[in-house]
Amino acid sequence: MFVESVVRWLVWSVLLQFGLCVSAGSCPPRCVCRPEARELICSGKHLNLVPEGFPSDAKCLDLSHNKIKTVGRRQFWGLLQLQDLDLSDNLISMIEVEAFQGLQNLRTLRLKNNRLKIIPVGVFSGLSGLRFLDLSQNEILVFLDYTFKEMTSLQRLQAEENDLVFISQRAFFGLHNLQELNIDRSNLTSVPTEALSQLQSLTRLRMLRLTISTLPNNAFRRLHRLRSLHITNWPALDTVASNSLIGLNLTSLVISSCNLSAIPYPALRHLVYLRFLDLSYNPITVIQGNMLGDLLRLQELHLAGGGLLRIEPAAFRGLSYFRMLNVTSNQLSTLEESIFHSVGNLQVLRLDGNPLACDCRLLWVVRRRLRLNFDGHQPTCSSPDMVRQREFRDFSEKELPRLFTCRPARIMDRRPQEARVEEGTTVLFSCKADGDPFPTITWMSSHKNVVSPTGRIRVLPNGTLEVRFAQVQDSGTYHCLAGNAAGNDSLSVGLYVKGVPRNRTISLFSDEGWTEPTNLQASNSSAHMAKPYPFDAKTLIIATTMGFLSFLSSVAICFVFMFFWSQSKGQIKHTATIDFVPRSSMGGGGGDGGEGGRFTMKLI
Repeated sequence: MFVESVVRWLVWSVLLQFGLCVSAGSCPPRCVCRPEARELICSGKHLNLVPEGFPSDAKCLDLSHNKIKTVGRRQFWGLLQLQDLDLSDNLISMIEVEAFQGLQNLRTLRLKNNRLKIIPVGVFSGLSGLRFLDLSQNEILVFLDYTFKEMTSLQRLQAEENDLVFISQRAFFGLHNLQELNIDRSNLTSVPTEALSQLQSLTRLRMLRLTISTLPNNAFRRLHRLRSLHITNWPALDTVASNSLIGLNLTSLVISSCNLSAIPYPALRHLVYLRFLDLSYNPITVIQGNMLGDLLRLQELHLAGGGLLRIEPAAFRGLSYFRMLNVTSNQLSTLEESIFHSVGNLQVLRLDGNPLACDCRLLWVVRRRLRLNFDGHQPTCSSPDMVRQREFRDFSEKELPRLFTCRPARIMDRRPQEARVEEGTTVLFSCKADGDPFPTITWMSSHKNVVSPTGRIRVLPNGTLEVRFAQVQDSGTYHCLAGNAAGNDSLSVGLYVKGVPRNRTISLFSDEGWTEPTNLQASNSSAHMAKPYPFDAKTLIIATTMGFLSFLSSVAICFVFMFFWSQSKGQIKHTATIDFVPRSSMGGGGGDGGEGGRFTMKLI
C-alpha cells in the first residue's frame, strides 16, 4: 500500500509539473495549462487551427496572436464553464453560425484585430450571458439586422476601427442591457439614429474619428439613460442642430477637434444636468454673455486650443457650481472677473498659452495665485514690456498696485455736435476715445436702444455713428459711451431732421443710391397707381383652365356619341335630319309667324 501511494503521488506531481488538468482532461499540444486558475494559454504558438482536447472545466482560454483563419460551428462545444475567450490578433475572416453555441457561461469574448468583413446572423447564438464583446480593428462593413439579438446580457460593445459604412436599423435589436458603445474610425456618413434608438439602457456613447458634417435634430432620440456622449475628431462637423440633443439627460458632453465656429447654445440649453462640457480644438472665437445660464449644474468647461479671442462679461452668470475653466492655448488677452457668477467657487484655472496683457483686469487672478490651482501651468504675461515673460507666481504683493494698472476711458473730442438736416441726408457723428485697455464704443439711440454695426443707423468700426438717409423719426439725442475696466465716459449729440413738403420732388432710393425722379416718371407712377391692371395672374390661370376643361368635355361627349351610334344594332343610318326654328333677328322668342328650317347631317 505504501509503494502504491508513493507511485500515485509521483504521477500527480509529474502531471502538475507539465500543467495538465487530470480531472478535466488533457492539455492540447503547444498550450500551457494552469490547473489552479483553470486557465489555458495558447497565445503566440503559431496555431493555424483551433486545437481540440481542452479540459472541460476551463474558465479562461487564450488563443490570441496566432494564425487562425476560421472558427467552425460549435468549435468550443463542451466548455460549459468557460468565462473568458480571447481570439484577438489572428487572421480570422470567417466565423460560422453557432460557432460559440454551448458557451452559456461565457462573459468576455475578444475578436480584436482580425479580418472579419461581415458577421452572419446567428454567429453569436447561445451567448445569452456575454457581458463584453470586442470587435475592434477588423474590416467589418455592415452590421445586419438582428446580429446581436440573443446577447441580452451584453453591457459593453467595442466596434472601433472598422470599415463600417452602414448600421441596419435593427442591428442592435435585443441589446436591452448594453451600457457602453464605442464606434471609432469608421466610414459612417450619418448618425445611425434608428439603430441607436434600440439601446434603451445605453449610458456611454463614444463616436470618434467620423466623417459626419451635421448632427441633425433628434439624432439620439430615445436614449433617455445616456449620461456621457463623446464626439471627437469629426473634422467635417460644423453644424449642431438646435434639437440634435433633445431628450438627453447628459452629465458629460465632449465635442472636440471638430469644426464648430461657435458654441451651439440652442442645442445645449435643455441639458440642465450637464456637469462636464468639453469643446476644445474647435475654431470658436468668443464665449458670449448670458448664454450658458440654463446649464445650472455645470462644473467644468474646457475650451482649449480654440482660437478664443474674448470671453464676454456674464458669460458664466447663473452657474453657481462652476469650479473649473480650461482655456489654455487660445488668443485671450485678458479674463475679467465679471464673467463669473462667483469667483469664490473657482478652483482650477488654465490660462497658460495665451497672450495675456497684465493690467488691472487680471489683478483679481494674480491676487488669488496662491489659492487658485493652475494645474501645474503658471500663466505668463505677454505685455506690457515691463512684465513680459513673468509668471504670476513671481509677483510680490507689494508691486501689484504699481504694475497691474489701467487708465480710464476718456472721450478725446468733447466739442458739441448737432446736426439739422433735411430728410434723406446722411449724417456722421464722431466719437474717439482713449484709455488703457483701449475702450469699447457703444452708441445709444434716441429711443434708448443700443445701435448695432449694421442697418441704416449703424456704428462704424472706428466708433463713428452713421445715420443714412435720415428720416423725421430719427430726430433726437444720441449718446456715445466709452468704457473699459477702469472707468467710463459719455458724450451726447443731437439730430434734428426736417421733413420734405409733399408738393416737392422726393428722392428715391435705388441700388445706386438716392436719385431724383423726373416729371415723366412721377406722372407714369401716378397713372400706374390710378389704373391698376384689372386681372392678376391667378385669375387668368383659373379662367384659362376652366375654358380648356370645358372644351375637352364637349369634344369627349361628341366622340362618345359617335362611338355608340356606330355600334348600334339593326339598320344603321348614316344621316340625321334636324328640324329647327331660328330666333328672330330682334332677339324675340319664336312666334307664330316664325318659319322653321331643316338641315341634314351625315355621319362619316
